[in-house]
Amino acid sequence: MYYNYNQYVNLGAFLDKNACTFAIYAKNVSSLILNIFHSSEDVIPYMQYKLDPVEHKLGDIWSISLENIQEGTLYTWEINGFSVLDPYALAYTGNEDVKNKKSIVIKRVGTETKHALIPKKDMLIYESHIGLFTKSSNSQTTTKGTYSAFEEKIDYLKELGINVVEFLPVFEWDDRTGNLNREVGLLKNVWGYNPINFFALTKKYSSSTDINSFDEIKEFKELVSKLHQNGMEVILDVVYNHTAEGGTGGEEYNFKIMAEDVFYTKDREGNFINYSGCGNTLNCNHKVVKDMIIQSLLYWYLEVGVDGFRFDLAPILGRDADSQWTRYSLLYELVEHPILSHAKLIAESWDLGGYFVGAMPSGWSEWNGAYRDTVRCFIRGDFGQVPELIKKIFGSVDIFHSNRSGYQASINFICCHDGFTMWDLVSYNVKHNLLNGENNQDGENNNHSYNHGEEGLTENPKIIALRKQQIRNMLLILYISQGIPMLLMGDEMGRTQLGNNNAYCQDNVTTWVDWDRKKEFEDVFLFTKNMINLRKKYSIFRKESPLTEEEITLHGIELFKPDLTFHSLSIAFQLKDIETNTDFYVALNSYSEQLCFELPKLENKSWHILTDTANPGTFTFEEIKHEGDHYCVLPKSAIILISK
Repeated sequence: MYYNYNQYVNLGAFLDKNACTFAIYAKNVSSLILNIFHSSEDVIPYMQYKLDPVEHKLGDIWSISLENIQEGTLYTWEINGFSVLDPYALAYTGNEDVKNKKSIVIKRVGTETKHALIPKKDMLIYESHIGLFTKSSNSQTTTKGTYSAFEEKIDYLKELGINVVEFLPVFEWDDRTGNLNREVGLLKNVWGYNPINFFALTKKYSSSTDINSFDEIKEFKELVSKLHQNGMEVILDVVYNHTAEGGTGGEEYNFKIMAEDVFYTKDREGNFINYSGCGNTLNCNHKVVKDMIIQSLLYWYLEVGVDGFRFDLAPILGRDADSQWTRYSLLYELVEHPILSHAKLIAESWDLGGYFVGAMPSGWSEWNGAYRDTVRCFIRGDFGQVPELIKKIFGSVDIFHSNRSGYQASINFICCHDGFTMWDLVSYNVKHNLLNGENNQDGENNNHSYNHGEEGLTENPKIIALRKQQIRNMLLILYISQGIPMLLMGDEMGRTQLGNNNAYCQDNVTTWVDWDRKKEFEDVFLFTKNMINLRKKYSIFRKESPLTEEEITLHGIELFKPDLTFHSLSIAFQLKDIETNTDFYVALNSYSEQLCFELPKLENKSWHILTDTANPGTFTFEEIKHEGDHYCVLPKSAIILISK
């Protein structure tokens, strides 16, 4: 028998001039049918093709080529009597119930956009949810919560100084969470960490209301292209660790029907292993699954044009069929891949089976959870943080010492989608997640937060001023730290979720960015913007290799005497930017009293005040010369001085 190579290698629906080839991997199958539909609402197909294993099967790949198939044709597979969504489809219909969705035949075309190619050391990441960013009525966008609406906010991001946007998941996902709240009804998964496919772009952010179209692909490609044209990279938060099918008793959309024991890891008793916390764990290092993930990444990188990926629960990509950490895995293959190794690869380096920050293969960048916790604890005024804070500000070399990416191995963040916003971090002592329908049992309990006198909303001007000051302190530390800084959407304007630190199921004002807060928090916005500009202007804050003795000197209240004892709540240091022959003096005071720091002497120059976080006027743009050989730093504040 004659076999066509492309017919059995390219899975999914491939449309060319003469025919469309449909191909799917399915193991131990007795009956396989291809169903063709007129409409997404149809239950009965208007055409059916029963595949003959002798004619249409090679190994575990089933394939059939049909003429007169047009782009936009709707189809499903039927395996052993069960309807199956093609996991390689580039689009699905927009039916609310996943089981009613149909796969859509799409002609595969590339994109004209060019990757922005921003050096790692220069990256300034903004983590954002496409829908929640513009869904508020005051977002001043033509449409709300869409790809196009996000495009309308590019000028805002440019003003802020951002050059990398990291989007929460855009793979099509199952809305349902299974939680029922009597007040709000059935809750929906809003963040998108519940995929049913790794190729299909979600219609949830599409401007089109036609559930049979695939307009969302063009719209998203246009967004990526516009971001590139404005000097910004696009990173996708990708979920390859589990699917929406869940574990035993869960849904059956595709993978379970195709080959359950291939796509998911199980224990010796045949139970689903659950290192994802979502019922199942994808068997990422099985050849079939690994190839699917790589093909998915290549599609997004080459055909859609995104620049990199943040891998949710990345250690699962390093586990074998028994869910044990394996020495050579997909994690290694990606940093050695001839194409994907040139994409930005970022790991969330923990799952339910372990914490692996610093253990990713060399070449990865990693979310630095220790950085987050150390900065939070220092800002709150916890003892024992100063030695760790110094390590974190200067690249967390203790964690990433074996990574060839150097300082750029560390993704520094204080807040992300999962947890408190920065404003809530300084406004709440405990989480307030009752609206999630789980009696406040969900979400992290150990947030290292502090409300500064009143829980949540307050009209006390002193408390509000102190909270803003603490945010400025955190932003100052974030943007002078070696590594790659990441800012959560809205933190630059005091975005609040009213104390909800697990708002994955809240598609309402709880999570929508309130654009009116930009006016109320204009001082915080300007401070963020100025810190970003400072980082861009001076290379000392974004080094690729370890700082030398000429570039850094640690101090305390007295020169050359940093206080590293357990009860220390302050640290100071001098930095020299050799390229511009500019010195900086930074002092951080998390104590509840004023501390007066002795200043280093300069030759033929003097110290000028660049910023003092106790001053709501934010940056002074080097205009104010500091007189005297000491600087008294007010309680819970920080300063940066610059030589002139």
